[in-house]
Amino acid sequence: MLRESHAVGPTEGSLLEITIGDALDQAAAKLGDREALVVCQQNLRLTYRQLREQADECARGFLALGIQPGERVGIWAPNCAEWAITQYATAKIGAILVNINPSYRTHEVEYALKQSGCSALVTAGAYKSSDYVGMLLALAPELAGQSPHNLKLAKLPLLRSLTLLEEQPRPGFGAWQELFTRGRDIPMSRLAEVQSKLKATDAINIQYTSGTTGFPKGATLSHRNILNNGYRVAQRMNFTEHDRLIVPVPLYHCFGMVMGNLGCMAHGATAIYPSPTFDAKAVLEAIHAERATAIFGVPTMYIAELNHPGFAQYDLSSLRTGIMSGAPCPIEIMRKVMSAMYLPEIEIAYGMTETSPVSTQSYTDTPLDKRVSTVGVVHPHIEIKIVDPATGKTLPLGESGEFCTRGYSVMLGYWNDETATNRAIDADGWMHSGDLATMNAEGFVNIVGRMKDMIIRGGENIAPREIEEFLLTHEAIRDVQIIGVPDVKYGEEIMAWVRLHENQTLTAESLRAFCKGRIAHFKIPKYVKFVTEFPMTVTGKIQKFQMRQQSVAELGLEAAATVKTA
Repeated sequence: MLRESHAVGPTEGSLLEITIGDALDQAAAKLGDREALVVCQQNLRLTYRQLREQADECARGFLALGIQPGERVGIWAPNCAEWAITQYATAKIGAILVNINPSYRTHEVEYALKQSGCSALVTAGAYKSSDYVGMLLALAPELAGQSPHNLKLAKLPLLRSLTLLEEQPRPGFGAWQELFTRGRDIPMSRLAEVQSKLKATDAINIQYTSGTTGFPKGATLSHRNILNNGYRVAQRMNFTEHDRLIVPVPLYHCFGMVMGNLGCMAHGATAIYPSPTFDAKAVLEAIHAERATAIFGVPTMYIAELNHPGFAQYDLSSLRTGIMSGAPCPIEIMRKVMSAMYLPEIEIAYGMTETSPVSTQSYTDTPLDKRVSTVGVVHPHIEIKIVDPATGKTLPLGESGEFCTRGYSVMLGYWNDETATNRAIDADGWMHSGDLATMNAEGFVNIVGRMKDMIIRGGENIAPREIEEFLLTHEAIRDVQIIGVPDVKYGEEIMAWVRLHENQTLTAESLRAFCKGRIAHFKIPKYVKFVTEFPMTVTGKIQKFQMRQQSVAELGLEAAATVKTA
């Protein structure tokens, strides 16, 4: 039993000290004929041998384009086979994969490409309301008259190559298959030579995560970070090569590409993508048709699946385990999922992108009361503690303080942002989460709040300042404050408190229209309140907690605010 809020994870089994590319090669050698990937919407199945072959061909294509180890290659697309192939191909040549949220609009994608310094971008053509080609042409209209792999763009000076996930090229965009054709000029011996020189500690991935100040920051992760975390998450779920995991969560996030793709690959299991983006019916169909044994999701996904009108017609009895994470998990929903979805071994995991992501997780046999009311216990080879935010001292058991993590999973840093890195990771290597938590004598952790005003909507981390800075570009807006208010479906929804310039008028509808197509849909305020002043302290500090309390009362959200979460 613990004496203070500090726990060290078990150390049985060494850490994997290999690269992701080498791990894929090992999986293909051992389990070559087993299914590695099933992509329902593409009617595509790849064995581990086929996945490795396609990753090798794609990697040779990148080498043919002149991509060097350490260069950044972006991917901007919903879930598809090409996403996974690009993930493994870049890992094999040591290029750093930059995950770009498929909901991003022009303002956001321009920032991500510039800040990361992407040399190449693999992009979908369009999906639903996202016209990726159109947005890139809006940013760089001159690319339409240029060679797709020798670009010279005014706004994106480092971007020299564009590959489109379509069969036919377009002006300025090369086709996906062309990448493979180019790769045939690169011998396998060249790829093997490049791959052999890579180290597990090399940076291999940049994931943009919203902080509480300004634009998103690029959490930079190594092979060692994410391969080990994916392996350990699946290990705690008792994964073997016989497991078949439904991955409805986005690949651009750690939940999909680390816990999903790498977790499966490290154990020889099968990853199944039911649809490009989440669709409850597609998930239920995939479980039924593929006899899935496991599923991932944020609470809103499970709620949508349970409430689907055709829920009863699907056979979900093959399911065994899963993870509910990414947002506070309503306790009653967790209980319902365990019974109605045949998930007696479902677990909760907690973490953050900067820690690869998972730091705590329950076990499949954790007692029910703890599995539905906590976020589990510390992961192997990781150390956690709860500290007083003011003094940094470790707190007694049961007291609320900031959750901190140390170990192999802590990111290398924020890309090109030493100041932000030093604020997040202290001199002793502890990553400060900004989340408030408690720990009991058995080491079970409960997340009780957030030190910062980050909004978590349906698993998406949203920085209020990012939206505030964008809305301030509207000529009628003098000042704006963004807060999160409780929501039964998404956990939180976005609300804007807006002060207008004198003699200006604006409606909530026109404000949302101003946002549409320019920032991601999940960042657009659902609620808008026009005010002449904000509640402030005597020293002039805006009191967002008062704004939230007032908004909850005015909007009648008291019931949503009382939903119990782990």
